[in-house]
Amino acid sequence: MAGRGPRTGPDLFAASAQARLAQRGPLAARLRPRSLDEIAGQQHLVAPGAPLRVLIERDRLTSAILWGPPGTGKTTLALVVAATTAKAFVPLSAVTAGVADVRRAIEEARQRLGEQGQGTILFVDEVHRFNRSQQDALLPAVEDGLVVLVGATTENPYFSVNSPLLSRSTLWRLEPLADDDIRRVLHHGLQVEGARADEDAVEALLLVADGDARAALGTLEVALALAADDHVTVADVERARAGRLLHQGPDAHYDQVSALIKSIRGSDPDAGLYWLARMLDGGEDARFIARRLVILASEDVGLADPLALVVADAAARAVEFVGLPEAQLNLAQAVIHLACAPKSNRVTLALQRAQDDVRTGPRGEVPLHLRDGHYPGAGLLGHGQGYQYPHDDPRGHVEQAYRPAEVVRRYYEPTTHGAEARLAERLAALRAPNPGSDPDRGPS
Repeated sequence: MAGRGPRTGPDLFAASAQARLAQRGPLAARLRPRSLDEIAGQQHLVAPGAPLRVLIERDRLTSAILWGPPGTGKTTLALVVAATTAKAFVPLSAVTAGVADVRRAIEEARQRLGEQGQGTILFVDEVHRFNRSQQDALLPAVEDGLVVLVGATTENPYFSVNSPLLSRSTLWRLEPLADDDIRRVLHHGLQVEGARADEDAVEALLLVADGDARAALGTLEVALALAADDHVTVADVERARAGRLLHQGPDAHYDQVSALIKSIRGSDPDAGLYWLARMLDGGEDARFIARRLVILASEDVGLADPLALVVADAAARAVEFVGLPEAQLNLAQAVIHLACAPKSNRVTLALQRAQDDVRTGPRGEVPLHLRDGHYPGAGLLGHGQGYQYPHDDPRGHVEQAYRPAEVVRRYYEPTTHGAEARLAERLAALRAPNPGSDPDRGPS
């Protein structure tokens, strides 16, 4: 019988394509880490002894959701798992896979386990794009351990992943990369490409990256193609961004966002719009601006205008959903609303006071009447006994202690600004001692 000729099927073509991609693919793909030690940032997860690293190295990873901004290493972590696990690693894209694809992958996992005794890790990229039917199709296989689900998402999984699926998975949060981490990635990219870059060009790349290593490398790759003699200048980075680059250095970047925040805090909508326009014209990342507005809505407006946080959050979502240039209008609306809103920093102060007590004050036990009394035997321990249900009182509230006896300081003291004035009146009535209550302690 004649021996087999050279392999010419799909496997050969796939291997050939992979080899070409390794040489010609995007710089970010060619520099993708192959081991945990090569991963930039995320040391709370992948440093020696860190929990996720231990699970990966011992091949004991259970179903997990990797949640973080773009370019922070979610797919990289999944590929490292693929390289180290003894299980079969099956990738699915939530963008292209349907319910039939999910069921097929589960059935193949069942067959693989029965015939070969090999488990399956099912990696679902963009898992937040799976609809309820697709997620429900996954649930039984995840629940009985037939597959280990590893999902990657940029969206808050508490909003985008079904509660039953999320409860059966461990949530691992990835953070935006620090400037030093991205700087090392950029220098590695320059070394691989045999190129060099001026320091101000590297700083410009850091500013446009906003914690996203993939974005930094993508811009570097375009700048390298435009550079003369493999020497990247800040002008090359600007051209790579189609002119949308911060023309100022890091100090001016932070100075301008500081001016924006202080203008809004000072209730000057015109100044707020000016600095917004300056930052957008300079190529500032709209996501960075949106995040700052969301923070300001609680830090400087707070409950003086409870709608402020809703408006700021809506603008941030519009930046992701609509994108520039149209989302400039959403940011401008948020700036005007926040600047014109009454101001209060009492949410910030209240949280700081509570944190101070938690960190430096006495830590009392949860009062018995507030403890969970639903499980068998809780009543024998006195849990829940004496708790007064506020809805049973015609006033809608009752005077009882809601904190440990050692903790008596009041944290939230509302201003008389905007909607917070009504809260001040209500709290004053609630805090006024009633006959039979403790006048020194009062309700907490």
